[in-house]
Amino acid sequence: MPRQRWSFVEPHPAEATALAKAARLPQVLAELLVARGIVQPADAFAFLNPELGHLHDPFLMLGMDAAVARLERAIAAREPVLLYGDYDVDGTTAVVLLKTAIEMLGGVVRFHVPHRLREGYGLQSSVLEAACAEGVRLVITVDTGMRAFAEAETARKLGLDLIITDHHLLEAGDAVPHALAILNPNQPACAYPEKFLCGAAIALKLAQAVLERRDQVRTREKTLPSFLKMAAIATIADAVPLKGENRVIAALGLRELRRPAGLGLRALFAAAALDPAARAITGFDVAFRLAPRINAAGRMDVASEVIELFTTRDQARAAELAAKLERFNGERRSTEAAALTAIEARLGSDAELAADRLLVIDGQGWHRGVIGILASRVVERTAKPAIVVSVEDGVAHGSGRSVDGFQLLNAIESCADLFTRFGGHAFAVGFALPAERLPELKRRLRLYAEEHLASREPEHLLRIHAELPLDRITSVLAGWLRKLEPFGHGNPEPVFVARRARLLAPPRLMKERHVRLELAQDSVQPPPLAGSSGALRAIGWSLAFRAQELGLAQGSLIDLAYRIRENEHPDFGGLEAEIAGIELA
Repeated sequence: MPRQRWSFVEPHPAEATALAKAARLPQVLAELLVARGIVQPADAFAFLNPELGHLHDPFLMLGMDAAVARLERAIAAREPVLLYGDYDVDGTTAVVLLKTAIEMLGGVVRFHVPHRLREGYGLQSSVLEAACAEGVRLVITVDTGMRAFAEAETARKLGLDLIITDHHLLEAGDAVPHALAILNPNQPACAYPEKFLCGAAIALKLAQAVLERRDQVRTREKTLPSFLKMAAIATIADAVPLKGENRVIAALGLRELRRPAGLGLRALFAAAALDPAARAITGFDVAFRLAPRINAAGRMDVASEVIELFTTRDQARAAELAAKLERFNGERRSTEAAALTAIEARLGSDAELAADRLLVIDGQGWHRGVIGILASRVVERTAKPAIVVSVEDGVAHGSGRSVDGFQLLNAIESCADLFTRFGGHAFAVGFALPAERLPELKRRLRLYAEEHLASREPEHLLRIHAELPLDRITSVLAGWLRKLEPFGHGNPEPVFVARRARLLAPPRLMKERHVRLELAQDSVQPPPLAGSSGALRAIGWSLAFRAQELGLAQGSLIDLAYRIRENEHPDFGGLEAEIAGIELA
């Protein structure tokens, strides 16, 4: 198993002390805020207390005036509008948001979400041609379109007005497709302050703009807060940085999810065994319980049923569709587990493959909807960049994930002549090529990795954000730390370190894989804070091996990397630590 290396965030004690004093915050919270670039009390207050007024004016986005004017004309004339989405959470929720907004204003909407396997990602000229034949004159893309040059030309020739709403990044100097309007904060000359909105959030800004033109007060008080539910799900699921406006969308949207009004959302909650009346929905719930069920439709079958789920007004149909997503998610898990078992067996039996610095693992007929997840699982287990390839009907489809410090797209680009198509970014890539070229791809990537990863040993990096002795932990502090939520990319959940914690009892194994430790600070100077006993229970999931490896026993002194948890069990609940890493002190 790859070793774990602890990396400490650089402290800024003077700035943190000044912020703590000026804003009347706990010192450790001020340290975490300063590490996020927040040093002024007003900025700290805004970060810890997001509100609707923190959302930016949508008309700051380049192209918004033209987009709203054209959409208003279509609504007034009851022209059918085609929304062209994507098959993931971001793309489907974006369609839901715009479809709902346009219909609220009396417009006529159609939508198309491509089938992952039959059509693939992106705008299709054949769909535009069919829509034109059916009387559509306005097409709005959501979460796609920035690379659709040929399709934009098709739209122009057909006489279709095209509005592209997309968030995918542009390289400096990149051309943009021909369109009536492009809504993308990353396009040249766009002054919109938040550059990292997801696709659904950009759709939200268009919806906000057109709705506020009709009734600003009602939009601000009722409609926009409701729309934030879908936008928050997409923002968290798409792993955009949870800072700035994204943080506002996610935080307020999660708050609104405590009161799900839509039949589809309530049915999805029931399928995921979530009860917002009993416990507030968290970012973790969205990322690991709601998003996988929504994504499962596009991975295993057709994502358009997600849109029907979130827009139906038939309770029985909502329950039926939620059950279908649950079934798809079960199929996805089974398919993923079977392929992962095969991959682990391959790595265990093929020493040459396991020794590669960049892993390329192929299988016959693996479901293409899960190969990206499989690549992520391999990276988690090996701490190496990994590409998983499914071979079917003479074509190899690959999806890869990387590790910090290795630009996977650069590796793929070094083999560009082998692919029929490829794309991605530093940490994730996808491609297709004739299966007979797969051996050559493996050969070239092996050479590339040997050159670019020669001095790097596989390791899991654990980033530690602050030092916090166990006797400093109180329920009051835990309450302050909750104000940092929701956690995610760009706003990580804090990992603390407690130096010289002593085991008060022998480690207790749970189900042979997990471990429970009873701990206290070895020396209590100064004495524990009021509300802290100085002792804490710590749970290490799948870390029994580590306790045995270190020979932990009653009296052992350790350095503990941990996250603070609140156990809600009625008998043994309370504050505890979730172990992220253990070293002997």
